[in-house]
Amino acid sequence: MTATKAAATKHAPPAAAVAADSHWAATQERLRNRVRATAKLVICDDVNLRKDLDVAQYALRRINAEAADRPDDQSVKDAVVKAEGEVEQAQAAFDEASTVLTFQALPRKEFEALKKAHPATEEQAEDGHDFNVEALGPELIAAASVDGMPVEAAREYLDTWSEAEAATLFNTAWDVQQTTRMDLGKG
Repeated sequence: MTATKAAATKHAPPAAAVAADSHWAATQERLRNRVRATAKLVICDDVNLRKDLDVAQYALRRINAEAADRPDDQSVKDAVVKAEGEVEQAQAAFDEASTVLTFQALPRKEFEALKKAHPATEEQAEDGHDFNVEALGPELIAAASVDGMPVEAAREYLDTWSEAEAATLFNTAWDVQQTTRMDLGKG
């Protein structure tokens, strides 16, 4: 028998032996219990609150850098504590005024079915598109929404928000479908 035939006739280990392997059983349990990736879209219409938060975070980064250079200076330590408090206040104000939408990756077959249900128009296909973004967008956003956003609401937001904001809404729901949390091991 040649090596090729031997490899072709190699059988899988008995299921009972695999099940008895505690390492594999634990690995399999972790794999079965994985949660699909999520992404958050934070919407805050108050640009001043965003600016206040950015300024407070920048000030904290600068004072932390100074504190690293002067670890024994009590006035710098006090300034760090003050800056941390300012970041906390700015973050709390920003969070209070914000709306957070959460999206979760769909099971692969569900995502593929959703794309197939919205094929590209002839014109879109000529432009190289595989699906109709206008039709898919609201359906994908609603399906991926952890918050329970209805299709009609998603369609309304895509139609009435600015181009950039509508694109960000769609891209958040789309991009979470492409998220990978795996690394190829080295050696």
